[in-house]
Amino acid sequence: MTALLLTLLALQAPLDEGTFLIRQDTAEIGREAFRLTAARGGAGWTLASTVRYDRSRPIVVLNPILEIGADSLPASLEFSVADPREPLRVLGQLSHGRFTVRLLGRLTERAREFPAPAPVVVLDDSVFVLYLLAAWRAAPNPTSVTAIFPRGGHREVVVVQDLGVEATTVNRAAASLRHVTVTAGPERVVQLWLDRAGRLLKVEVPSRRLTAERAPAS
Repeated sequence: MTALLLTLLALQAPLDEGTFLIRQDTAEIGREAFRLTAARGGAGWTLASTVRYDRSRPIVVLNPILEIGADSLPASLEFSVADPREPLRVLGQLSHGRFTVRLLGRLTERAREFPAPAPVVVLDDSVFVLYLLAAWRAAPNPTSVTAIFPRGGHREVVVVQDLGVEATTVNRAAASLRHVTVTAGPERVVQLWLDRAGRLLKVEVPSRRLTAERAPAS
């Protein structure tokens, strides 16, 4: 019984967790607390995030929970949006090369199905830890990846590339980190910075003047 309890506790322990400080230019506009855990049985992962944008009104809270299969593909998504103007619940499911999205509002329900040839990731323009899945697909040569944006209701093909270790800063401190780019279109590039353990430390969206940097551990 003791061995079983220790195994269960180990599975529940996070593989990674932290908080991103989200800034536009130099002003903090929100925070994202996230947690990556192994799935029960060890076949995959669960990535959960709570993003709170509270520097302006109304306050908006985004809470996606993404189940990831052992093949690193997004298996299912539950995504709640606490917005007094339009609360929303988003459900997503990957099956047979298609990603089905249901959007449940106060008085409406919509469904849409997207072609999702592998490799595929689920992204959102206001949830930054989801870009970790794109980083998992990065290699020295450019790799095309299907990106589903369930809340935004669209699909794109992005190009992911690992540029190797480069110099940057995290919270104004100098660092040498693995640099991954996610490119969609001629002008929109998202820059990801990861440490040697594969933890996502910083996300930059130059076109929106946004950065999400991991807060120092307390």
